[in-house]
Amino acid sequence: MKALVLLSGGLDSATCLAIAVKQYGAENVIALSVWYGQKHEKELQAARQIAAYYGVKWKTLDLALLFADSDCALLQGSDREIPKESYAEQLAETQGQTVSTYVPFRNGLFLASAASIALSNGCSVIYYGAHSDDAAGNAYPDCSIRFNQAMNEAIFTGSGEALRIQAPFVEQTKADVVRLGMELGVPYELTWSCYEGGEQPCGLCGTCRDRMAAFAANGWMDPLMKGRVK
Repeated sequence: MKALVLLSGGLDSATCLAIAVKQYGAENVIALSVWYGQKHEKELQAARQIAAYYGVKWKTLDLALLFADSDCALLQGSDREIPKESYAEQLAETQGQTVSTYVPFRNGLFLASAASIALSNGCSVIYYGAHSDDAAGNAYPDCSIRFNQAMNEAIFTGSGEALRIQAPFVEQTKADVVRLGMELGVPYELTWSCYEGGEQPCGLCGTCRDRMAAFAANGWMDPLMKGRVK
């Protein structure tokens, strides 16, 4: 069996890659990274390094045109600033609607595209790193259990029951992801999660806050924050 892993370059997807490599062997795993018009390329650079670390085949896909009309704060076409509040604070401002860093139906498009690539390369499973913290409060609804179940059914049916989705963290927290990743020896020092593209993580955006909290919950410091100059 072969697996395709959606590899953003972040913590969660890197842990998914580690799981897939352990399960299927590096020779049977493809990592797919997607360019969708981000304001920086740090995650893609990280993804390339992580794929090389695990010795898996790495593919890239350009879907930027699909998001060209979006005003998502993460995208090059938007003048909106990256929020520096926690997701809970952002959701309080949006009254439970998606946050400004939600890319419209991103995971749906990623999974649909990945399905075609996976089938063309003989893969029977797609891994992606959605977890419950991102889905909480409707911040990123395309990380929810309900979304995962619907996409899994659609892809399984549309592939002639040849392909399924595996979202190992969809009912778990980011702290759970970090705990497993440390057990698997995931090189978190190679990953990048920050929404900013500086030399060091900003430490203030929602994803930086969640990442640091996940390490702290396990009694560890995020390796990217060690020696950070404030």
